Amino acid sequence: MSIVTNLKLITTVKSSAVSPILLRRNKLLAKVQEQLDMCEAKRNQQPYAPKRLKTVVNKATGERTTVETIKQVKEWFWLSTETGKINLAIKYGAKTLKLNKKGANAIEITNGTELIGTLHKLKEAVIAGEFDDAIGEASDATRKAFKK
Repeated sequence: MSIVTNLKLITTVKSSAVSPILLRRNKLLAKVQEQLDMCEAKRNQQPYAPKRLKTVVNKATGERTTVETIKQVKEWFWLSTETGKINLAIKYGAKTLKLNKKGANAIEITNGTELIGTLHKLKEAVIAGEFDDAIGEASDATRKAFKK
């Protein structure tokens, strides 16, 4: 017990509640990181196939098993037919976030290298909380749709 007596002992309670803003920010941050990983895999000409665990029920026996499957990730970017440039939209769930007060919903990018750089900048912006208002609007719109 001499080791424990030399440590600084305190009485505390672990806070289990995380603010909703931080939860939303972390969710968006994870999705931006997914897009970044996908772009870097494409640049390196490697397949991007993230795994996820899925619970499957055997209909014959009723037994539940956990299976590892490939997660479907949709791209947030596409090639514009008018300009020939890459357009990048930021999604929160199924909603496209508004990027400014004028209603812009996409970023125009010239090439793949700039796309990766832009995604890195977006990660920093999410961490700084620049998308909190847009995330809140998208979340409120989704919540209102369920209250019909």
